[in-house]
Amino acid sequence: MKKIERRAVVCILLALLLAAGTLVFVVRWFVSGGSWVSAAFNRHLYNTSGQLAAGTVLDRDGDVLTTVDGSGKRTYYSNETVRKATLHVVGDLQGNIGTGALNAFADRLTGYGIVNGAFGAQRGSEMYLTIDARYNYEAYQALNGRAGTVAVYNYKTGDILCLVSAPSYDPLNVPADIETNDRYKGAYLNRFLSSTFTPGSVFKTVTLAAAIETLPDLDSRTWTCEGSVRVGDDTIVCSGVHGEQDIGAALTNSCNVAFAQIAEELGGSTLKKYTERAGLTSSYSIDGLSTAKGTFSFENISDADLGWAGIGQYHDMVNPCALMVYMGAVANGGKAAVPRIIDKTVNSLGLYNPVRMTERTGKLISEDTAEKLADMMADTAESYGPQRFPNMDLCAKSGTAEVGADQKPHAWFAGFLRNEDAPYAFVVLVENGGSGSSVAGTVAGKVLDIMVNGY
Repeated sequence: MKKIERRAVVCILLALLLAAGTLVFVVRWFVSGGSWVSAAFNRHLYNTSGQLAAGTVLDRDGDVLTTVDGSGKRTYYSNETVRKATLHVVGDLQGNIGTGALNAFADRLTGYGIVNGAFGAQRGSEMYLTIDARYNYEAYQALNGRAGTVAVYNYKTGDILCLVSAPSYDPLNVPADIETNDRYKGAYLNRFLSSTFTPGSVFKTVTLAAAIETLPDLDSRTWTCEGSVRVGDDTIVCSGVHGEQDIGAALTNSCNVAFAQIAEELGGSTLKKYTERAGLTSSYSIDGLSTAKGTFSFENISDADLGWAGIGQYHDMVNPCALMVYMGAVANGGKAAVPRIIDKTVNSLGLYNPVRMTERTGKLISEDTAEKLADMMADTAESYGPQRFPNMDLCAKSGTAEVGADQKPHAWFAGFLRNEDAPYAFVVLVENGGSGSSVAGTVAGKVLDIMVNGY
């Protein structure tokens, strides 16, 4: 009798283990089924060259960026520059660009579904991206062979309208020396999503937001700039001699002297609080693509280092996407739409994917502070030359980020438009480009002009 009971207990335990294993498998099937099906070893979905043999990627206007021809070979857009300009959002044939649609969204391109699996995979699905290939073309041309990134998105809907990362290359004619030529250094990396950079003076918008809410007499105070100021045991050098100035003029002048003193007065814990609140240390998920987290050091450092950190130097590192979203939040009363890159997918039966609700960030900045900061950024934008931004209610801040004595600074230009019909936030980074206003600002002006005013 006892033997029967022991066997019954063993059978029950085995049954429980089987049930637990089945549950784990079902959960993993729901979570990872698409990745399993779209893995490169699945010869039902990949041709003999290892290329995804199903699915079409289009831009928001329906221009085909990549598809599969009758022989099962994957092709791209006919224009070489467009292929280079859209490479990091479309992907390459070898799968080296992990954030490209051909790699990151392979399961959706094959039409995979939990119920029918990869049924209809020979045709695959049509995936419409939110980008406009024409805007990417203009942005890539404006970078003119320099490394960096250009991105513009609608801060109300989340649609990324332009996303370029450089250096790039033609996916149909991969350079033979891509692995050894410094010209292509980091070509597989999407700088907008996966990189962080020293921000320079664009970070002063965060320091200013903290000052607006923390320093009660900010509007009535002035700072005198004689070209440098002693903070702790170091000298903070400015780009000019600005004399006596209020806070608005200090932002327009991008005065290191004023903002280093403000940072010292605010303290490390306050700067840390407002940087984290702005989302610059967080990661965003863009249709499942995670962005890099920014990193900053504000506490347990010297007054001099804190001064440098407050003007976007020291150990400050920011992700371009996070900075763009922060700009969108300033424009939109404190919250912004989370960016997205997929507009819609249409499966082999002609059915659209379910309509998605616009996802929004938390409160990155208070509404009153956002309004004050936006007005000051609008005044600052006047100094960049309104003729470069026709028909635009522009709010912007440039940045010239020092990255080493033997290298030219990174050039930044970030901000937003308050036009009702063009609610766009943007970020431009030109690595080792020099002046933020003249270099990155010119790139931004060319792209935004096309987007707002057309050809």
